Amino acid sequence: MGQGQGFGFGLGKMKELAEAMKKAQQVQEGAKQLQEDLEKMEIAGQAGGGLVKVVMSGNQEPLRVEITQEAYDEGLEVLSDLVSAAMKDAYVQSTSTMRERMEALTDGLNLPGLGG
Repeated sequence: MGQGQGFGFGLGKMKELAEAMKKAQQVQEGAKQLQEDLEKMEIAGQAGGGLVKVVMSGNQEPLRVEITQEAYDEGLEVLSDLVSAAMKDAYVQSTSTMRERMEALTDGLNLPGLGG
């Protein structure tokens, strides 16, 4: 192999690869920041028109549960159902937020040589 030929990459391909590496590094840095942001977020799910509220972080860590007196007065079975429904709502909102933020972070990432 002669000097300057590399691994079959022309100068244009090397430039594309360098740009892709730069974008990948930016995504990695953004992902680290996103993880920190998600840990600080508070996302609320609720049930029964606000009778029960469950608050999770952006990465699905339970933070607190808020139960109104009205929900408590409904009885244990109804209260249990309301807490479960609020947890599911908080989880769905949290995962949706995480997915949207990750999609925004990786939008436009086009690595040469990957994909069809």
